[in-house]
Amino acid sequence: MMQEIQSNFKYIKWIDLPSINDSRGFLTAIESERDIPITIKRVFYMHHIVSPRGGHAHTETDQVVIASSGSFKMELCDGRESRVFEMNDAKRGLFIPKMIFINIFDFSADAVCMVLADTHYNISKSIRSWEEYLNVVKKNLT
Repeated sequence: MMQEIQSNFKYIKWIDLPSINDSRGFLTAIESERDIPITIKRVFYMHHIVSPRGGHAHTETDQVVIASSGSFKMELCDGRESRVFEMNDAKRGLFIPKMIFINIFDFSADAVCMVLADTHYNISKSIRSWEEYLNVVKKNLT
């Protein structure tokens, strides 16, 4: 049985990443617990994306998502409210706490979606069905 967790929607926030710009271009460096509010345990990125991604929520993982190239949209839902975020700036990340249902779509041809996560991958710690997610969330709301 999945652990019941309170809504974390209010904790979603933009993070301006430290970047240096000179005649050669931009350099953006990210340090755990200094520039972002998590300790990085895993980094992955999606590229050459041809269809929507996401469709899940993590029960124990906080993440920072960055459009390191191109653009895409992310719909984030907590079972009560939903918001679409435009991801198109490699100098900004979006902090997404655990138990937020994520759908990623509308990728540009050059999109690269980089994710920094505070846990190692464990598929059993994710909810991959909207219906199951709503059942878990509704238990918290009553």
